[in-house]
Amino acid sequence: MTHTSDITSIDLSGLWTVTSTDAEKTALMRVPGDVHSALLAAGLIPDPYAGRNERDIQWVAEKNWAIERTFEIAPEMLEGDWYLDIGSVDTVASVYVNGVLVLDTDNCFRRYRPDVTDALKVGENTLKVLIHSSVTAGALRQAEQPFFIPWSTGNSPIPNGNMLRKPQCHFGWDWNIAIAPLGIYGEIVLRKLEAARIEHVTTRQFHHADGAVDLYVTATFHAEQPGILPVHFALGEERVRLDIGVNAGETQLTHMFRIEKPALWWPKGHGEQAIYAVRVETPTETVVRRIGLRQVELLIDKDEPGSRFALKVNGREIFCRGANWIPADALPSRINPVAVRDLLQSAVDANMNMLRVWGGGFYEPDWFYDLCDELGLMVWQDFMFACNLYPSTVDFLDNVAAEVEYQVKRLASHPSIVLWCGDNELVGALTWFDVSRENRDRYLVSYDRLNRTIEVAMKKAAPGAIWWPSSPASGYLDFGDAWHADGSGDMHYWSVWHENKSFDNYRTVRPRFCSEFGFQSYTSMPVMKTFADARDMNIASPVMESHQKNAGGNERIAGTMFRYFRFPKDFPSFVYLSQIQQGLAIRTAVEYWRSLKPHCMGTLYWQLNDTWPVASWSSLDYGGSWKAMHYMVRRFFQPVAVAAIPSKDGETIGFSVVNDTAEAVTVKLDTWLVSLSGERRPHRSVEGACGPDKAEMLFSVFAADLPEDTLLFWSFEASNGMTGEGHHVSGTYKALDLEASGLTLDVAPLEDGAFAVTASATGLALHVMLEADIPGRWSDNAFDLTAGERKTVIFTPAERGATPHFHWLDLHSCQTSQE
Repeated sequence: MTHTSDITSIDLSGLWTVTSTDAEKTALMRVPGDVHSALLAAGLIPDPYAGRNERDIQWVAEKNWAIERTFEIAPEMLEGDWYLDIGSVDTVASVYVNGVLVLDTDNCFRRYRPDVTDALKVGENTLKVLIHSSVTAGALRQAEQPFFIPWSTGNSPIPNGNMLRKPQCHFGWDWNIAIAPLGIYGEIVLRKLEAARIEHVTTRQFHHADGAVDLYVTATFHAEQPGILPVHFALGEERVRLDIGVNAGETQLTHMFRIEKPALWWPKGHGEQAIYAVRVETPTETVVRRIGLRQVELLIDKDEPGSRFALKVNGREIFCRGANWIPADALPSRINPVAVRDLLQSAVDANMNMLRVWGGGFYEPDWFYDLCDELGLMVWQDFMFACNLYPSTVDFLDNVAAEVEYQVKRLASHPSIVLWCGDNELVGALTWFDVSRENRDRYLVSYDRLNRTIEVAMKKAAPGAIWWPSSPASGYLDFGDAWHADGSGDMHYWSVWHENKSFDNYRTVRPRFCSEFGFQSYTSMPVMKTFADARDMNIASPVMESHQKNAGGNERIAGTMFRYFRFPKDFPSFVYLSQIQQGLAIRTAVEYWRSLKPHCMGTLYWQLNDTWPVASWSSLDYGGSWKAMHYMVRRFFQPVAVAAIPSKDGETIGFSVVNDTAEAVTVKLDTWLVSLSGERRPHRSVEGACGPDKAEMLFSVFAADLPEDTLLFWSFEASNGMTGEGHHVSGTYKALDLEASGLTLDVAPLEDGAFAVTASATGLALHVMLEADIPGRWSDNAFDLTAGERKTVIFTPAERGATPHFHWLDLHSCQTSQE
């Protein structure tokens, strides 16, 4: 039996009440959670994602909201000191206990631990978190600035988000809904302060030449008064007790573990993901850090083009294959570990080894990085500043420094985090606004103060961690144009999308590391049907335009389609073709840049996932289903891959082999000439070698030797068992007078609830997409068939027992002209 005097914490999560301060709206609210989700559950607002409802719920962010609950305190519990442990409040808020103000917050990215001892009473207590409108708070703070601080109006229709330390995409983005969510996102617990509490647990590792590792574990304790605290440090089975004298305020204690024969943590595809559990224990508290032992270096040696940008892990250079990560949902209440694991697993299944956590969202929860550690996904971690300019006043920079200290100490022990980056595109933003162009010195100095504050705080919190000032950046203290300069640093290359250049323009740049590039497509038809009615299925309809947040995006998708393809016959065909051309665009970039290895050592496309159902650059639909591009990603990110790359003059087509493994491989490559009716005849077969971590040109063919109205097909098999196939079109698909493919599907249910679907063709079937009318995952998709070929793929429904209906599309079937 537990006596109330033994209680040291009360979990305050669960059902609260949320009420607008004008008393017009009230609802039950689950905490952690957001206000919009609570109002939706209560029927007080429509689904924000459906139709054009976004415009009808703007009032939510314009109001102040009080989130309240009660809890009981027994008489004997009042002995000692108590504090609230608040993981995250979004954002400008006042916290009251029994009407007593105990805390003002103004940073969604900080943990707060206010003392509440004097505000507690015996019996029923009331806790209220009053969240002030971010619209009002942003305007007030903008008015207090010594000079105007602009934000990207093209991204954020809700103004002044740059004044507040909350996710910048909450105010809208060119892929996000603009509703400025608010709420309580982290844990909220009432805790008793015994001798001391654990504030932080950090680790630092030193690797010796003989392979041994010294692991230093540092615990930071907070106490209200001097005392003695027994502390246990544990690593695996080793457990050591140290008694420490704590002072009022903060006290640090460090213990070193010697690991003679460590198991190292490696990125996916390069070794095992060995994880060690480090524990720090006091009589009332245990903190666990899951760590990996590994060394990381950023190589930026100068060379003839400029300087390198390559990551070396455990002494081995790693080519980074991956994408950019944005928040898993626009409504924080909907984010959960199961759905996020599925998204991350899809990244791994597509042969990725890195994600960039982009700087306009959240520092993700610990369990996100635990999953990345487990899956071998390296993380490029941005600090949360994106595409705007920001204040550099003392109070703002102090707030940022505290944010950085907390987040870096919380996260730096994760082996997956290999690089910390100061911001996303803030240097470029200096050129986006009239005021900063007219007075660049003022705004550049202001930016540098912010950037230097982040750097100093980060290096103090995690000595030895890798710092990169901004993305893109050509180098430290280099404020040049890293969108078009490809000789050094990391690059964001957006000329194909934003400047409407052709896909082969990707082959005019030679980035050292491309951390952003992308091309849009529409979300898949099953997702379309969740927010649009049949009458809305037109890219020019108001509903579709409200689900396209990039100005001119629909026109750019259509314009590019007309450049390469014949006009699709209907809306589903338009959606299908948008996804095919998206995949072809990104494949063009990745295959060429991988062929430049080791000149180029990383490609992270924009973007992996969506926050809501929207036309975007993602390869995964909202909800996690794979778009056509994601199946292509799995092929062109395969560690050993073959690509057909035209020369600059178009006279030859070279077959490049890239090998990201540590072992040399031999590759057998067969090529065929395929007619428009799907007949194939052998062209040339070769066998060649590719060394470890290299890219080699296997052989070339003259474009003039390829007969008109034929396609060049190929397949390869590497000595390590990896295989692949593809085709090359000289010119554009719209120039091909394709014939009907005669595609048929045979479906066989399997014992595990999945379905084997066999596609057979009597003609040429290009870019075949198989679709089901229920959610699920295909083993493969977006493939080609020639005459007489058949391919069997597996469809696994998301829910066991469901019976799907299947249909298919290919390049010929989606065109207007039909036989």
